This record gives sequence, structure tokens and C-alpha cells, in this order.
Amino acid sequence: MKLAIIVPAHNEAENILETITRIEDSLADIDYELIVVNDHSLDRTAEIVGKLCSKYSNLRLVDNKLDIGFANALITGLKNFDAEAVIPIMGDLCDDLSTIPKMIDKINQGFDIVCGSRYIIGGRRIGGSKIKGVLSYFAGWSIHYLLGLPTHDIANAFKMYRKKVIESIDIKSSGFEISMEIPLKGYFQGFKMTEVPTSWKERAKGQSNFKIFKLLPKYIKLYLWAIVQRYR
Repeated sequence: MKLAIIVPAHNEAENILETITRIEDSLADIDYELIVVNDHSLDRTAEIVGKLCSKYSNLRLVDNKLDIGFANALITGLKNFDAEAVIPIMGDLCDDLSTIPKMIDKINQGFDIVCGSRYIIGGRRIGGSKIKGVLSYFAGWSIHYLLGLPTHDIANAFKMYRKKVIESIDIKSSGFEISMEIPLKGYFQGFKMTEVPTSWKERAKGQSNFKIFKLLPKYIKLYLWAIVQRYR
């Protein structure tokens, strides 16, 4: 099975070289394409990735020609991959690459959506805002018990999808809530979902673009939408 890895990158010059190198070194046994989406970066992100394209034949640089933002960068990547499954990875490499082979195993077992979960046995969330941690933990566990979703970490962006899941969803998100919209809509369309434990750690360099209080209303809207879908 061929995998597509999408890395949305906005001003990640401090991280992107290490991110790409670690991906290439860690996943040598996997057939994959690596797509870095330059999200209107004002630093050397695009230049660094462009130079690395000559070193790694499976690496592509794509520009986000939509409005700036994580959702549009991810949507750009999702429109430009050619593989059976796809997974987004953050440009600061906060996600645990050793989880990816376990996710592929689940896809090969017949699942359509595989969620990396920080909030089950074997998973960890290291560093970062305590407020963000509490809110994502509450969202994941409450949706799991209220709606029966087979994941405890619905807000985590680190999820693997079959291509048919992406093709079936009309994405409306404009921000990081896209990571919640896609799996929720996929689940309610009948796609098979599961989860595997993973670790997440706060970035060491650069600045995060995730603003919890600005995005919270969008997450709440999706949360309520999911409850209505379940009990209507």
C-alpha cells in the first residue's frame, strides 16, 4: 500500500529540514510520497524544501494558493496526493513517526480511518498548554462515550485516512478544526474507524499558529453537530 504524507508548513524554516530528514530516515521501509505544502511562508521554508527535492525523489513542494491557514494548506495537500491512504504530519514534527506502521496495519486490516490517540493506554501528551490539553481530553472522551466513536482523541490531527474517505467529504473548515471535521463526517458516513496509541510533544522551535480561544467556537459547533447526527 502506498501512503501519502502531507506536511502543511507556515514559516517552519527552523524545523522543516529536521522534519523531512527524520521522516525520510524513519520510514525507509514504507512506500510513500511526501508532500510539503508551503502555506504562504515568509521565511526560507520553501527554499529549504526545494533544495531537498533533488535529494529525495519522493518529496514534492506544493504552494497553497488558497487563503493562508492550516485548513487550506491541508486541503491543498489532499487535492494533490496519489496514494491509497494519507496522513497529515505537523511541520514541527510533534507527532510520533513510529506510530505510522501501526496505522498502516490497521488500514490493511480493513479500517478506513485510524486515529492516533494521546489519551489511551500507551499514548502520551508531552508539554503544551494545559488548557488545550484539558479541552482536547474532554472532547475526545466525551464524544467517545456520548456518541460511541471508537476513538478517545477526536481533535488530534494525526490520523490516517483511506483516499475514499477524503473523496467523500465536503470539507467546510477554515482552521485546525478540520482535524475533527474529517473523521466525524467520515464516521457518520459509515466508514470504519479505530485508534492506536501515540505520543505528542510540544514544539521546541518556532511559533505555533494554534489559537485555542479563537478556534474554540468552531470546535463547539462541530461537537454539537455530531451530537445532533447521533441522536436525530
